[in-house]
Amino acid sequence: MGLTYIESTVRGPEGEEHVTFLIDSGAKYSLLPERVWRKIGLREGRGQEFRLADGSTITRTVSECEISLPQGRCHTPVVLGEPEDPEALLGVVTLEELGLVFDPFRRVLDRIRVLHL
Repeated sequence: MGLTYIESTVRGPEGEEHVTFLIDSGAKYSLLPERVWRKIGLREGRGQEFRLADGSTITRTVSECEISLPQGRCHTPVVLGEPEDPEALLGVVTLEELGLVFDPFRRVLDRIRVLHL
């Protein structure tokens, strides 16, 4: 499998910024690098503990912003990255908010198939 990136725009109370996200289907929340979230004026919110793939845990702050992808836009929680978190990650909560799912075999985003009840 290769890595899959997608171009986006993120908006906060003080502006917007173009961001290239790595699609990370193993991440719950999306993550913005520190330089990005500070530039668009996000404020630190609640602290959240996260378990990493190696079993270790870290604590990061979670806020909210608007993310626009070619497939749509939504307001979504985002992890506020620290200096050691240099890459923007697009997590599954944001994808679900947009009605999208990542197909790792074709390396594309597809619409979620919704059953009508």
